[in-house]
Amino acid sequence: MLNVRQQVAFDLRRVLKNLVSPDRDIIPQLEHPMDEKHGDYASNIALAIFSSSKFPSSVGRQVQSSKFGSPMELAEEIVKKLNSSSATLPNIAKVEAVKPGFINFYLSQNYLITLMIHIIRVSEGYGASEKLKNKKIMVEFTDPNPFKEFHIGHLYSNTVGESISRMLEALGANVKRANYQGDVGMHVAKAIYGIQNLEIKIEDLEKKSLKEKIKILGEAYANGSKKYEDDENVKKEIEELNKKIYDKEPDVTALYEKGRQWSLEYFEEIYKRLGTKFDFYYFESEVGRDGLKLVKEYLKKGIFEESLGAVIFPGEKYGLHDRVFINSLGLPTYEAKELGLALKKYQDFKFDQSIVVTGNEIIGYFKVILVALGEINPELATKTKHLSHGMVRLPTGKMSSRTGNILTGEWLLDEAKSLLKGKFNEMEEDILEKVTVGSIKYALLKSSLGRDIEFDFEESINIQGNSGPYLQYTFARTQSVLAKAEKDLRFKIKDLRIEPEEISLLRTLSRFQEIVEEAANKFAPNLLCNYLFDLAQKFNLFYQRRKILGEIGDIRDFRIALTKAVGQVIKNGLHLLGIDSPEKM
Repeated sequence: MLNVRQQVAFDLRRVLKNLVSPDRDIIPQLEHPMDEKHGDYASNIALAIFSSSKFPSSVGRQVQSSKFGSPMELAEEIVKKLNSSSATLPNIAKVEAVKPGFINFYLSQNYLITLMIHIIRVSEGYGASEKLKNKKIMVEFTDPNPFKEFHIGHLYSNTVGESISRMLEALGANVKRANYQGDVGMHVAKAIYGIQNLEIKIEDLEKKSLKEKIKILGEAYANGSKKYEDDENVKKEIEELNKKIYDKEPDVTALYEKGRQWSLEYFEEIYKRLGTKFDFYYFESEVGRDGLKLVKEYLKKGIFEESLGAVIFPGEKYGLHDRVFINSLGLPTYEAKELGLALKKYQDFKFDQSIVVTGNEIIGYFKVILVALGEINPELATKTKHLSHGMVRLPTGKMSSRTGNILTGEWLLDEAKSLLKGKFNEMEEDILEKVTVGSIKYALLKSSLGRDIEFDFEESINIQGNSGPYLQYTFARTQSVLAKAEKDLRFKIKDLRIEPEEISLLRTLSRFQEIVEEAANKFAPNLLCNYLFDLAQKFNLFYQRRKILGEIGDIRDFRIALTKAVGQVIKNGLHLLGIDSPEKM
């Protein structure tokens, strides 16, 4: 299928070159009007040309000194030129100029129906392109820490990272998913201390279920954290334990390895539930030594500085803040490990871009990391993008694994599942699980990434509102119609009289490809959520107002085809969000 947006822009540029500025290529911007009454595409180029802030004054004077005394007169002449050739804009039914100088373009009915047939033919392929063909992108996300529970922030990061990975893949990129996990550090030492001081023996702990083990690990960490803050003697003991873990001393290695293994097994269960498979797993214990070596090497070159027995990066010189990269015990901090990680990731996969998804509480931290990396490897720093999302807040208040007051990602999923089961007690278990995951993921993705989310359970599972279950239900409705219809659909495209709700649906379907590209380019899954909700609303309005199977002839087959195309686009869009589409609910 031709890219109509590019076609419209090309012809508009050609007219502008001949009409306004033969020596200058004016590139117009095309937007989708908020109101469908104003067409499928609109351009304000006539207004922009008359604005000195948009174009050099010479162009504006040239236009105004000619016969065009206003943006509206220029817009009318552009429309006249566009309509002067029958070969121009073959998929556009109408071009009009409206005050004070906008140019509106309306897609033809034949094109829209042809596109609908194309959607059915390519099915899962609709929405995909080769915009990023041959591009290699690594997306790092989720990043939970062994010995700590998988909290809601990790669930949010996973949801964002998986969706972005799928959208980039849809544009043809070779995407590798990476997961970086903190398996060494003070949090581990605190957890190990807490385990060592448990009343339960390690042999008895091993007999418990994985979920029980993880709960005990979280409690052990919270206990160790409290003792660390309250007791100076314990603080010294934990700091020494941290060094023993880092040096892999035998008296702590066995307990450390068991706890690490339990955590990683638990995480894998959650990844499977969420539909994510990672290509690379990185651990602080592996990249820490590389980071330590790197900082020491560039300390000699003046990139880092010694300060109070530690090694810092002087961020204040760059308008940021100083950060410690090697602590006073001679151990690498998170910052040093990040440097080692960046180089290791590039060694494993020579990417064109590395995207790191985290919560926005470490934006300042990452700014320093990227500046430091830029001093060591400017090319790698340029290829690295930090993508931050907001925090998830629930009525129960702020969570903290340090105090043990933590809301886990698993709890959030299970709570939603329990509520859904209460509403749909006859729903099959596998469908219930898909709807549960869909409700959580959509609730997290429908807001722009930088914003904090006030999570609302009732809103997230509302089958009649802006929710994942609403979209899944709409898809299931399309499949119910199709299950009752004949498979062979034959109808005449020309002279088919269709209703306003159908035209609206067709026009919305035509935008899917652009939405996918825009959402991927802007790392904004919420744009895709908005689109799918709008499409679902329009389909349900059509479903309520018009007969589908009750009609006969061409119009019946057309409406069945329209239903099929809508279902396919909803399914494709939900897949890009990381959400399954059950065929019945």
